[in-house]
Amino acid sequence: MLAHQIRSDMTAAMKAKDQIKLDTLRGAIAACTNELVAKGKKPTEEISDNDAIGVLKRLAKQRKEAAEQYEKGGRAELAQKELSELKIIESYLPQMASRDEIEKVARAKKDELGVTDAAGAGKLTGAVMKEMAGRADGIDVKAVVAAILSS
Repeated sequence: MLAHQIRSDMTAAMKAKDQIKLDTLRGAIAACTNELVAKGKKPTEEISDNDAIGVLKRLAKQRKEAAEQYEKGGRAELAQKELSELKIIESYLPQMASRDEIEKVARAKKDELGVTDAAGAGKLTGAVMKEMAGRADGIDVKAVVAAILSS
């Protein structure tokens, strides 16, 4: 289970005195606990891998956005810290699909659904997201669908 892996890695980071990794993993565990509580479960219960991946994706998105804001604000050292945390969080996420993989699925779904113009873009995007099952970023899928429908 992913939660066990994060906990054991947190212990290893504690022993290695790797403060950034330790803080990042502590935050991830806390976010997983919050997710359990939000779903009406006890904090001591085990979080499913799917829920844990959802939490980690949210945390990764927060780190990306924060790093961008720090860069815009001229705070390179804080942006670097966020990017370091992002790298740690991404190491626990499943490998994301490439644009080529997304395009193959999108073209197959386009033919399957009979989508011919931009009016069906939302339907096609939803179908591709469902097919990719969390392995593709929504922004990438949307871009690929727009490119396919415009060509």
